[in-house]
Amino acid sequence: MHVEHVAFLVDDPNGMADWYCEHLGMKVVRKGGPPTHMTFLMDEAGRTMFEIYTRSDLETPDYASMNPSVLHFAFHTDDVSGDRGRLIAAGATPVDEISVTDAGDEMTMLRDPWGVVIQVLKRREPML
Repeated sequence: MHVEHVAFLVDDPNGMADWYCEHLGMKVVRKGGPPTHMTFLMDEAGRTMFEIYTRSDLETPDYASMNPSVLHFAFHTDDVSGDRGRLIAAGATPVDEISVTDAGDEMTMLRDPWGVVIQVLKRREPML
């Protein structure tokens, strides 16, 4: 067995999918219509997939009020500073500054326009 995807309830799956595709290199691999607008997004490497959808009978979590350590999407890059600036220009808001861990990993946290946390990182030793 292997993990196929992780799913997240959001208020605007269509807008979020468009933003993640345009600014984070994701691509839509399956999309449904109303009422859920479930959308499966895959990363550029084809290694990670998640689903975003909406449901009127459920309350969407208040992602913007959550501590970034509770839930975040981590995106690997070779240019943390450049991608941080590019994402802020595209509507993300910074959570913190760029830092380097004891292991030598460079990272920063941002919130997408819907309040979901995106971690942008460069691992000293790649994990995948």
